Amino acid sequence: MKIAIPVKDENLTFFSNAGHTPKFAIYSLAGSGMFKSFNLENIIANPRTDLDHHHAQEDHVCSHDHDDEEHIAQHNKMGTALKECNYIVVQKACKNTANSFISQGIKIVKYNGDSLEVGKILQETSAQFI
Repeated sequence: MKIAIPVKDENLTFFSNAGHTPKFAIYSLAGSGMFKSFNLENIIANPRTDLDHHHAQEDHVCSHDHDDEEHIAQHNKMGTALKECNYIVVQKACKNTANSFISQGIKIVKYNGDSLEVGKILQETSAQFI
């Protein structure tokens, strides 16, 4: 089982806005119940080419038409890049971001906490990975 989580960089700091994250960390899940562990497999760049990854803003809200085909295609690049994942942990995801994951069969796990530590977030949400 694979889980994606949006991160700012290789330091694995959680990025709350999944659609505008600079990178995704991909983890594999081992074990079950109380004995789950997460192993980092890869860190990939967000494949969207319409973002300025060097100045990523977690509180960004898109101001253009969300039904714009080009915009939707940019979002769909994320779902395609993460298609081998079973889950993605997010705090925020717009309609197009959510649809890009759902269309690839990726289940969205909502994180409502305050931590920026990916390991802690994965442990806090681990009960939802079944």
